[in-house]
Parts: sequence; C-alpha cells; structure tokens
Amino acid sequence: MVDKACKIRQVSWFRRKDYQLLTVGLSTYSSDDRFLVEHTRHLGNWALRIKNARKEDEGLYECQISTHPPQSIFIELRIVEAVAEIIESPDLHIKEGSTLRLECKLKRATESPLYVFWYHEDRMVNYDQEDGVSVSNNKLASSILSVRNATARHGGNYTCAPANARQSSIYVHVLKVGERGKIDDVKGSKMEGPKDLGGRGAEHLHGESRPTKKKRKYTKPPPKSNYAERTHLSVFVSLCV
Repeated sequence: MVDKACKIRQVSWFRRKDYQLLTVGLSTYSSDDRFLVEHTRHLGNWALRIKNARKEDEGLYECQISTHPPQSIFIELRIVEAVAEIIESPDLHIKEGSTLRLECKLKRATESPLYVFWYHEDRMVNYDQEDGVSVSNNKLASSILSVRNATARHGGNYTCAPANARQSSIYVHVLKVGERGKIDDVKGSKMEGPKDLGGRGAEHLHGESRPTKKKRKYTKPPPKSNYAERTHLSVFVSLCV
C-alpha cells in the first residue's frame, strides 16, 4: 500500500557502454533475455538481474529515476571468473592400500556452489560409498574426495566440477612395492625403487620426490559445468517526494 503523500517514480536501467535501454519499470526492453528487473515495493528496491553473466557484461550501468530533472545512480560491474584448483595437480603418486585424498579449492568464488561433482574418468563418483569413496564440502572454501584402501582401479583421471567454477583435473598413479623393493605402477610400467629416490623410500612419492612422468592419454573429461556467475545489481530508490 502506497501512502497518498507518496508519488511513485519510474525507474529505468541502462548499459552505458552502448547506451542500451535494458528495463523501464517492470518491463524488459533488451532482446537479451538474461536481463530482468525485480522490484520490492515496500522497500523501494529496484534490482537489475543478469543471469549467466559473461565477461562482456562488464562496464558501467545506470539506474535512472524519472524525476525532474532525472536522477541517476551509476554502478561499475566487474565479472570475476571462479576457478577450481586441485592441490598436487597435474599428477599424484600414492601407494596401493593407502588413502587417496584429493582437495579441490575454489578461488575467486563470490557464492557457494550449489554442488561440487567429482568424476573418475567420465563417471560421477560422489555417492560411491560402497567403493570407499566419500566427499565432504566446506561451503565456499573447498571440496575433499577421499578413497580408502586405494587399488589399481582407483588410478586415472579425476575431475572436480563445481556448479559455478571452471573445473580442474588431476591424474592419479597408484603404485605398489614389489618383493625386492621395486616400485611398480599397477597399470604396467616399472619405476625405480627407494634407492633411486635419494634413500628416502617409497613413502615420499606422495610429496615432492616423484618418478619420471610417463606419456599417457587423458580420457575425455566430463561435460563442463556452467561456471558463469550470477550477477545482481541492486539500487535502493526512494519512492516518496
């Protein structure tokens, strides 16, 4: 309910770089259906919402109130691309029977993702609890995938795919120690034993000391997640004279 002493003003949104009229009142004038306006009447709030924001949406936006003379509020929009990063990538070597732990950190994210999917090759494994897989999420900070008692079948390409960030991948090598101290890649290639690692033993394969990388063919990654950030420009506008 608007008091009789108040006079409602018309509010319009413009994109300044090309002087494109986006909205007038509650109507959208742009041919791009990603733009729409939301109005909270009792708060006098007119919000321009840009769905699936892109880099080219950056720039100056104008919220214009139809007073006499017109009043304007200007907002500079910058688009930040969120990215995922798996620690230890692009390769990780672990011993057979140990726990595989992959941590995926989210960088430059402005909001928590609706989900973070983990893929082993092209298969989503978030709910493979019977295979020893568990996934824990720390809201905006990170997602951790753990696999107990890793075996040969747990080797290969892993991908962390948040809903609102560019995905990241890592290749996991599961190794086993032979009877004579030889370290064997369970996928077939043999690598030198502890004596060739500076005397520090196979347990350091998880850290900075790693055997020479072998050439490999990466599997086709899962479909890319939609990592475009939603953008919400909001301006408080007084409706009363």
